[in-house]
Amino acid sequence: MLGKIMSRKIIHVDMDCFYAAIEVRDNPSLTGLPVAVGGASDRRGVISTCNYQARTFGVHSAMATSFAQRLCPQLKVIPGRMQHYQMVSKQIRQIFDRYTDIIEPLSLDEAYLDVSSSNLFDGSATLIAKDIRRAIKNETGLTASAGIAPNKFLAKVCSDENKPDGQCVVSPERVEQFVQLLPLKKIPGVGKVTLERLAKYGLCTCADVRSMPKTELIRLFGNLGDMLYQRARGIDQRLLTTSRVRKSLSVERTFSVDLNNTISTLPALESLYTELSRRLEKHPERQICNQQIKLKFSDFKVTTVERQSNKLNRLLFDTLLPIAWSRSPDQGIRLLGLGVTFKPSITTSDIQLPLF
Repeated sequence: MLGKIMSRKIIHVDMDCFYAAIEVRDNPSLTGLPVAVGGASDRRGVISTCNYQARTFGVHSAMATSFAQRLCPQLKVIPGRMQHYQMVSKQIRQIFDRYTDIIEPLSLDEAYLDVSSSNLFDGSATLIAKDIRRAIKNETGLTASAGIAPNKFLAKVCSDENKPDGQCVVSPERVEQFVQLLPLKKIPGVGKVTLERLAKYGLCTCADVRSMPKTELIRLFGNLGDMLYQRARGIDQRLLTTSRVRKSLSVERTFSVDLNNTISTLPALESLYTELSRRLEKHPERQICNQQIKLKFSDFKVTTVERQSNKLNRLLFDTLLPIAWSRSPDQGIRLLGLGVTFKPSITTSDIQLPLF
């Protein structure tokens, strides 16, 4: 079974600075300048993405726009045009369709492609990836990077190796060599907190993980330990998921000025509840199983409180709000979010539209 999986040919395509690149393409006067897409600084906006010129100043996604502009005073911050980005993304998806029908979209700007059965370019996944990137550049004016490997994990890591506008290949015979010195921070799903925890046990690279018995990894880290054992050996048996079922639905709002008491949150709570109800009407076949309220405080800490509920209940959000706020009662609120989780259903027809 492993030999069969290792012979797969997976391509991970990742668009370079997608939103920002579209804005520069559409407005050539921005060429060579630090550009970001995000919310306005006077409205507590955050950066969605930025180009490489902006990144040299330390600007990155999820950063407060006001702070980004302090790091880079010449930064051009452009409001997002999501509908336009979606249109370009669909154009890219149409390009993918020419090469394979096994496609797993991850977001508007990245996707996995399984080309194991393709006869194009004599079955060379490397040449297929190169031609995909050429087609994207010619037809959209945008650049993409690609990773080519026997599985999803390695393909995703590879796509980041030669950014921007490049590609990296790890053939089956090179897997062992490639993963030996791979830092654990490059494994998808291993974040900052996890890295700190792993470092306490002297685990910084895949080679470090390989030196520890599997039983010990699982004893220390549970399911994470089992995953690390697999990834440190270049193993990833996941198949591509070509459709996704929506598991939850949420709405949120960031305030230009912190809210400091419950009364001041009521208009926003009511507005968000109305929006959530409206969006739920588009999914009449789905039944919810709980409701959540999310708060981001003045110090940027985030808390979420949820309760079981099989029907959207306005009063339940009123109950959850003070519970959440009590966790940092001295802090103001900079963001309020409401959400629901759907009951899982293997027969549901609520399949999300492809993100590309």
